[in-house]
Amino acid sequence: MRQFACFLLLVSSMTAFGQKFEGLAPTPPMGWNSWNMFAGNINEQLIKGVAETLLSNGMQKAGYTYVVIDDCWESMARDTAGNLIADPAKFPGGMKALGDYLHAKGFKFGIHNCAGTQTCAGFPGGRGHEFQDARTYASWGVDYLKYDWCNHGTANAEETYKTMRDALHAAGRPVVFSLCEWGNNQPWLWAEKVGHLWRTTGDIRDCFDCQGVYDMGWKVILDKQVGLEKYAGPDHWNDPDMLEVGNKGLSLGESRAHFSLWCILAAPLMAGNDVRNMSKEIRDILTDPDVIAIDQDPLGKQGYRFIENPGKEIWVKELSNGEWAVCVLNGGDNEMEIHVNWNNLPFLKGTFRVRDIWTRKDIGTTKEEFVGQIPSHNVVLMRLAPVH
Repeated sequence: MRQFACFLLLVSSMTAFGQKFEGLAPTPPMGWNSWNMFAGNINEQLIKGVAETLLSNGMQKAGYTYVVIDDCWESMARDTAGNLIADPAKFPGGMKALGDYLHAKGFKFGIHNCAGTQTCAGFPGGRGHEFQDARTYASWGVDYLKYDWCNHGTANAEETYKTMRDALHAAGRPVVFSLCEWGNNQPWLWAEKVGHLWRTTGDIRDCFDCQGVYDMGWKVILDKQVGLEKYAGPDHWNDPDMLEVGNKGLSLGESRAHFSLWCILAAPLMAGNDVRNMSKEIRDILTDPDVIAIDQDPLGKQGYRFIENPGKEIWVKELSNGEWAVCVLNGGDNEMEIHVNWNNLPFLKGTFRVRDIWTRKDIGTTKEEFVGQIPSHNVVLMRLAPVH
């Protein structure tokens, strides 16, 4: 009998051990990340300045609650006990004090490390130190871990990320686990039970459709999301990478289109611009409540591409209460007149009121064809509500 009880205890412990913290991301996480704009040029003053700005410019209120410090925050070596430590020149107060500061301002504290032996920038990675690092993150009050995939050698991605998941759970502090695995090993097939979001591609760059060795424009990434919608939902999200809205490589229209389509994708919304120095137009894009509501819709459905024609695409997203979001993209190099015959969208049952989200105008119902001029690399984003 005693042996049987010990066996049950062991099974129970193993079951509790191998799991992620549930319920932390019922809608896609929103916040700000340091990498796209600042890369390794980060420090304590910058992070605090960004937090103050997010608080004062309405972004925190709009939902941007995670402040995530990306690569290059660490010292070049662990301490004598093998613990990760912050670069004392960049972060003289240390990470726990910075986490306390962010929490006092109403933010959640995010940090970056890597599943390999070193981070992408050459700092100490987590491989072989997962449980030690998880305890460190818990002691600092970390709420969000972005875990990269550089310098991983021959490691198996699924098993490697499971190890960090188990370490976080054993440390006891609920942490949103972001798998930055670049889509190399099709994480959408296995990561639902491992993390809360997972990257589907290589890095994003602030351009429309450029293609590099390791990074690409947002339109290239958008195309790679086709077919992945069935793998996403509450607490498990496809991540097409952080936002480039407001960065210098995008026009205002391209920023608006990028944001619109990331919201259609139910993507995590991690701003990546210098929020301390941005135009009112960019701030208005990032904080538009009606567009954010599409991303954060509680039904938790990722949108999908319904029509692709030369220069024109229609992306759709099912919403709560029988509503739909429809985004028409002009991917061509010239302004285009767009026609949408709603009868060609068979998922629309009955009549719907149509509202243009960006102009904040009601533009009729689905009984009439939509006709509109869309500039190059721009969109019309509409929300459709059933007429009862």
